[in-house]
Amino acid sequence: MATSDFLTLVFLFLSFSSLAFAERCHPNDKKTLLKIKKDLNNAYDFVSWDPKIDCCEWNNVKCDEKTNCITSVAISNSDLKLPLLASIGDLPFLQSLSFYKTNLTGQIPIAITKLTKLKFLDLRWNMLTGSVPSFFSQLKNLNYIGLSFNNLTGSIPPSLSRLPKLGGLLLDRNKLTGSIPESFADFRVKEFYLYLSHNQLNGTIPRRLGNTNFNLFDVSRNRLEGDISFLFGKNKSINTAYFSRNMLQFDMSRMEFPKTLGNLDLSHNMIYGSLPEGLTKINYINLNVSYNKLCGRIPVGGNLQKLDYTAYFHNRCLCGAPLPDCK
Repeated sequence: MATSDFLTLVFLFLSFSSLAFAERCHPNDKKTLLKIKKDLNNAYDFVSWDPKIDCCEWNNVKCDEKTNCITSVAISNSDLKLPLLASIGDLPFLQSLSFYKTNLTGQIPIAITKLTKLKFLDLRWNMLTGSVPSFFSQLKNLNYIGLSFNNLTGSIPPSLSRLPKLGGLLLDRNKLTGSIPESFADFRVKEFYLYLSHNQLNGTIPRRLGNTNFNLFDVSRNRLEGDISFLFGKNKSINTAYFSRNMLQFDMSRMEFPKTLGNLDLSHNMIYGSLPEGLTKINYINLNVSYNKLCGRIPVGGNLQKLDYTAYFHNRCLCGAPLPDCK
């Protein structure tokens, strides 16, 4: 082999080797992540965030295969006890952000509005305080917001309904007050999931919400009053509805239900009237109407007789299987 050919092969080998070992991670993203690591001062959870290693290879982060920009940061089961850092906003291509069970404190920083590509935000099971930010409405690509199990206070911002792609909103187990915004009737995604349980919400559920098809609607353990029958109907697609432990008061007799309904908990309210025959048209429903003011015979059909008697007890005068016979 000629010397020139040998040198050419050596050059090509070195060139391909340098490409093979070139760092994928965008340098600006790596700089931001290292700053986050330093500010969080948590060596255990970020041990893989080594500046000598390509950050696309680090744990808890993901890079886009084409742009090599960071698209996901997911930290869980940690004990940070620090606020969510404003520097998280310096990851402009981030699509998914999760700090789940990490004991984050303080308020959600407005710097998060810089994440214009963000689709998924999960900050459940932390110690966040302050209000649910109205500035979330600026993040038009959001399809999921998870803020359950925090210490958030104040009212729910009506502006959340401006998020055109939002399909899941989890605000349960906080200390939220005020009413459910009427604007929530404007959510556009089919089969919307709404979790508002274990708060201190009051007032009535706006009738306009009857124009929206929720897949899951959970407002249990609040202080809500009035009627909720307009949320149901034969043409609805609701599957799961939890209203227990409120102060709801309406006649249940004429309610109509979709065949998609699988879970309905109306327990611990002041609902009166009788159980509608339409419940027998549902092949299987997990029903609980205990601790109300219902009367009359439990309709025969569906799986209503297969439910435990505790699903019906502590009413004014319900009777029939699985309760004692009517007199």
